[in-house]
Amino acid sequence: MGDSQPLDRVARIQADWRRERPDLDVTPLGVIGRLHRLADQLTGELCLLYGRYGLGEGEFDVLCALRRVGEPYERAPGELAAHTMVTTGAMTKRIDRLERAGLVTRRRSDDDQRGRIVALTGPGRELIDRAFTDHIRNERRLLSLLTPTEARTLESLLTTWLSRRDHPHPADSE
Repeated sequence: MGDSQPLDRVARIQADWRRERPDLDVTPLGVIGRLHRLADQLTGELCLLYGRYGLGEGEFDVLCALRRVGEPYERAPGELAAHTMVTTGAMTKRIDRLERAGLVTRRRSDDDQRGRIVALTGPGRELIDRAFTDHIRNERRLLSLLTPTEARTLESLLTTWLSRRDHPHPADSE
């Protein structure tokens, strides 16, 4: 944190803890606390945009997963769950809502009559194309508070951190 910046909420919390618990190094709060605050703020702004299209965050994710797979814009529910990082139970609820709204359809799989396939409808594709265009514009706006170099550095750091969490080395856990 530069000298010209006033203490933010997280720095004040750290100062309080340093005073009350000088035996603990509360440095991690500086990163984790700010990430939590930023994630909450960003999620709120992203969800506002989704709401303009009558979508929640989960429905937006499902429509994006169907759209980015390419024609014929369909996946099995299990694949959708894997591509959106939610449970199959949560996925079923999302698909139900999207189906009621006429944005997706469900059919039996040609390969496996027990399996199902979820497909984007024409109106679903039109909606997600408009919503995703606005979503990218919104993300660009949110990221514009950083310089392009800062954004690339942050992306690199977050990529490294996530990779190490997703694929820990034995030495990392010692």
